[in-house]
Amino acid sequence: MDGQWLLWAQRLAALAQSGLTYTENPFEIERYEAVRGIAAEMMEAGGGGAAAGLVEVFRGEKGYATPKIDVRGAVFRDGRILLVKEAIDGLWTLPGGWADVGDSPSEAVGREVVEESGFEVRVAKLCAVWDRSRHAHRPAFPFHIYKMFFLCEITGGAARTSVETLGVEFFAEDAIPPLSQGRVLPFQIRRMFEHYRDRSLATDFD
Repeated sequence: MDGQWLLWAQRLAALAQSGLTYTENPFEIERYEAVRGIAAEMMEAGGGGAAAGLVEVFRGEKGYATPKIDVRGAVFRDGRILLVKEAIDGLWTLPGGWADVGDSPSEAVGREVVEESGFEVRVAKLCAVWDRSRHAHRPAFPFHIYKMFFLCEITGGAARTSVETLGVEFFAEDAIPPLSQGRVLPFQIRRMFEHYRDRSLATDFD
């Protein structure tokens, strides 16, 4: 799905969710349900999944709609970057995942890194906050997501796979393996190397 179409569909779904949260008028409920159905049909047309399944996903979301937060840790050792091999698709990514309620951003990324790779880390820098919908991540995702990338330093632990990961390895900049592009893109990996080499770089955003 084209990035703009995906953004429109996400906005429609969010408006429907927020509207359903605050209205008790049966006619407005019907209209918001219809808007949510249209958003699902738009995503289905763009290859985002079956409309019926997407509507069920949307129904599971309650309250005022806000972006979800995905955190990623850029961990280096001897000039190489840590990547984990995803069990779901067999491709590589920076360790990370959803931020949990109750965690600060640095706590969230630290937890994800140790869970997926076995390495304990200290968060040194926020490198980037990117809007997933504005970049070429595939496949499309039904919700609006902010992706936060942190530079991290190893403080302990050792390489260890998990229920989510099949491999844990460090890679040179010119030897990056096939990436799980729903999670991380080649330009983002390159940018993490630049932040690693020059910590004075400003945080990237949007």
